[in-house]
Amino acid sequence: MTQSLEDYLEMVSFLADEGEVRITDIAARLGVSKPSVLTALRTLEERGLLEHERYRTVSLTRKGAVQAAEIRDRHSFLTSFLRDVVGVNAEVAEKDACKMEHLLSEETLKKMKALAKTIKKKAS
Repeated sequence: MTQSLEDYLEMVSFLADEGEVRITDIAARLGVSKPSVLTALRTLEERGLLEHERYRTVSLTRKGAVQAAEIRDRHSFLTSFLRDVVGVNAEVAEKDACKMEHLLSEETLKKMKALAKTIKKKAS
């Protein structure tokens, strides 16, 4: 899945936490046009990750919710790793994590998590 599609899926998940998910909300949060949102949602729907009926709300399928949770977990871990382990300020950590979450391999993430765990144990 592309970085862009992951961003859309993640945003649908965040917005779902707040209530109903509408095209206009996704567009506003991501700073994109409504036609761009519709194109991305169509692709995500074809992949079985969400459901959307024209002029209605958007909802994640079970498969989409699982994938969105994985993306959010990766993002959350990377943000805290950069902030708490590396010492980057919160705003920069958030922006960098957003970029990194799409690029890092599973192996690298596992190693980073192990490193963070080791550092946390030593600090205790």
